[in-house]
Amino acid sequence: MMGHVLDRRKAWRLAVCALATATLAACQLALPSGPAPRVNGGTVNVGLLLPFGSAQGGDALIARSIENAARLAASEITATSVNISVYPTAGNSAQAASMVDQAIREGADIIVGPLRSDAGAAVGVAAAPRGVSVLSFSNNTEIAGDNVFVLGNTFGNTADRLVRYAAAQNRRRILVLHAQNLAGEVARDAILTAAQRNGSAVVTSVSYEFSANGVVQAIPQVMDAVENQAIDTVFITSDTTGALPLFAQLLPENGLDTEAVRLVGMTRWDTPPQTLELAGLEGGWFALPDPAASAAFSARYQAAYQEPPHVLAGLGYDAIRLIAEASVSTGRLGPADLSAASGFNGANGVFRLNSDGTNSRGLAVASIVESQVSIVDPAPTGSAGPGL
Repeated sequence: MMGHVLDRRKAWRLAVCALATATLAACQLALPSGPAPRVNGGTVNVGLLLPFGSAQGGDALIARSIENAARLAASEITATSVNISVYPTAGNSAQAASMVDQAIREGADIIVGPLRSDAGAAVGVAAAPRGVSVLSFSNNTEIAGDNVFVLGNTFGNTADRLVRYAAAQNRRRILVLHAQNLAGEVARDAILTAAQRNGSAVVTSVSYEFSANGVVQAIPQVMDAVENQAIDTVFITSDTTGALPLFAQLLPENGLDTEAVRLVGMTRWDTPPQTLELAGLEGGWFALPDPAASAAFSARYQAAYQEPPHVLAGLGYDAIRLIAEASVSTGRLGPADLSAASGFNGANGVFRLNSDGTNSRGLAVASIVESQVSIVDPAPTGSAGPGL
């Protein structure tokens, strides 16, 4: 099974590579044998790939916020010196890959970024023959592996945390409610895997066309399964901009007892704050980063830059922290070195990199109580704690 997964990942990266042939004429997935080169001297050189110059709305703000957070992390590190050089990708896979060559020629020991998975795949291919690791800001695990890590919180990480918590509350019979699109199917598969790992069962899945009519047609299927298959937990994969508000309204209206059958969200229910007002989600569970760590990072960022960080800014901070610590402990920044540590203290709590290129993040489990966020199971504060 793992071989098939790796083959699929490599095929996906090669497909991305083919789309950027003008820039990546020598695309290949061959990785150098032996350990990664040692970091030169006491300074780590980081090539930071960000979507400056992108025509997509919001990319400039994201890029600035991630860069600021990365520089904040570098300023807090005392054990080594981190030199950050920024390379603009324009939000484009081909340009991102071309920036890899420039960054390495200018001395980059490691690549951080780019923002999205298509560019991340191309960057991974471009960096591999040079023995350079890539810390992408994506959460798409299809690009993870070999020399590429994803830093974004993954569906797998969220699913494992929530399924484990539900099982501890003696709720092990799951219905997955998901849209008939890629995000919905990836989330469904993550819940299936988490259930198998934690001794729970996905009794059934209900998929729906991503439309108001599709949501309405899914309601009777959910209610039938609840009544006839002893369902005690319903995982909803959609967010507030999708079908979540409709399900929060229609499921209770059609007789779902949300005390007997717990609703669980695969997305953040505290953003935007209006989501907390959805009466049908009262008492439901969702996962979020360690609130204390997030608040502390936000306060330091605000003090340094006189503005709040973007929600993705913490990924830039995390990348620099783990690079510095890995370089001090091993003197190298190869995949094995980056995933060797038991954990790092990041902007939003503890996290670690896994050998398959994914990550594990310490998440809290929260509930909505009287339209307020209530933490029902705190995030771990150490790498050995529950939830990581």
